[in-house]
Amino acid sequence: MCQITKEAMFKAISTVIDPEVGFNLVEMGLIYDAEADEECNAKITMTLSTRGCPLHQMIKTWVQEAVEKLDGIGNVEVEVVWEPAWNISMAEENVKQALGGIPSN
Repeated sequence: MCQITKEAMFKAISTVIDPEVGFNLVEMGLIYDAEADEECNAKITMTLSTRGCPLHQMIKTWVQEAVEKLDGIGNVEVEVVWEPAWNISMAEENVKQALGGIPSN
């Protein structure tokens, strides 16, 4: 039985920073799901902020490498999906304020 949780995978992925905006992928809302099967093989479902992202392959690799650092993890598959399409409302408040131009008081 695999002991690796969705929360542990999200925590690992939160070390991956989008170099264009300087926020991690989790707080940006780009990670949709993370699950591990009985053998601790992981599947991460994520998106990118734009389809034409020049760092598409690099970001996918960084997510895979971050999850592979977890103790006991097996194979890690990262799937990039475009539905639902990402938008700023999916991000955490601090990201919305920084990227949405909402002044913080």
